[in-house]
Amino acid sequence: MRTREGGRIVDEAAVIARVRAGEPEAYAELVRAHTGIALRAARVFGAGADAEDVVQQAFVKAYCALGTFRDGSAFRPWLLSIVANETRNTVRTAIRQRTLAGREAAFVRAEPSIPESADPAVAALETERRRSLEAALEKVSEEHRLVVTYRYLLEMDEAETAQALGWPRGTVKSRLNRALKKLGRLLPDFQPREGGDERE
Repeated sequence: MRTREGGRIVDEAAVIARVRAGEPEAYAELVRAHTGIALRAARVFGAGADAEDVVQQAFVKAYCALGTFRDGSAFRPWLLSIVANETRNTVRTAIRQRTLAGREAAFVRAEPSIPESADPAVAALETERRRSLEAALEKVSEEHRLVVTYRYLLEMDEAETAQALGWPRGTVKSRLNRALKKLGRLLPDFQPREGGDERE
């Protein structure tokens, strides 16, 4: 699997092979390539101000577990499943509960920046749409929230979502279908964007 890092392509399999062969400094290439999406995922999953700590810990755990990483698999979904677990652990041990408003603020900060050339009305509608979706996701089960978050908010394809969640693809399809129906009842105007990203 190849990942773009700062304008260049990182061959993940080659980097992992180098790390396993005794070149631990090569791991920095994977860290640079995936830090952005890992931070975004941690914030979306509710890490809030702890997102950087969660991601750092997730990268350490991923490094320690590279021996169990299955050759031929994509690194990103595997890493994001570790980020999700680490976020859950962090949130569970937190003394105070994060409020919906705090999570929404973290979610907005995690969004990709909108280019200055963008139409302000379109940008405002997109921001409002994402906030409404985040609020609606608080009202569905954790498995439905997770599958929608991976598939649409983190923009992972079906295979990556299945890998990240450790579910068969059929389970991803059925749970996503049920989740979208529930969200459709909560948000009558909700239409997920399909962008044709189903990579086989």
